[in-house]
Amino acid sequence: MSLQRQDWFEGYRLFALLAAVLLALSLWLAGIRHFDGDGVRMVVRFTARTSLLLFCLAFSAAALARLRPNGWTRWQRRNRRALGLAFAASHGIHAVAIVAFAMMDRAGFVAATSLASYVFGGIGYGVIAAMTVTSFDRTAAALGPRNWRALHLFGGYYLLLQFAVSFGMRIPAMPLYSLFLIPLFAVLALRLFAMRAHHSPHPAELA
Repeated sequence: MSLQRQDWFEGYRLFALLAAVLLALSLWLAGIRHFDGDGVRMVVRFTARTSLLLFCLAFSAAALARLRPNGWTRWQRRNRRALGLAFAASHGIHAVAIVAFAMMDRAGFVAATSLASYVFGGIGYGVIAAMTVTSFDRTAAALGPRNWRALHLFGGYYLLLQFAVSFGMRIPAMPLYSLFLIPLFAVLALRLFAMRAHHSPHPAELA
């Protein structure tokens, strides 16, 4: 029975559950403040953190499975597609909250953003869209294994860098934001150690 429950909590069921929980919690947070500007900003901050967590789980899955093969890392590796799709859902909610924030508090939105955030954030969302579209068997096959690995490898490292910059820029005003850099550096270290440990001539295998 335990194994059956574990098998059920995988794949698209896992993605659907995570997406539903993220949406419910986001609506609850916004509802606390009666869906005003502050409530929407709470959702922006919340989904930034959930996106970070889900991204780290998805992008570290292959490296962890190589370095420490066990029940958890095998489950994580097996479900990295679902975790990646849940990350895309989280960041989709994040985008909706940002648009709502811009509409409700234009002055606050302008103060919190810059041209660089539009450019690099837009590239980031383009990367997420491309990785999401190619996260299904048919589209991945159409793209081809080599192109798929190149896209997901580039996309993963670009998003890791963007997370690091986005959270790092807030450290001078809020030093506790430095804690959010720890999982990002940990994921980077895990991937580098995994490539070195296996002497892989093709780093894209860890995409």
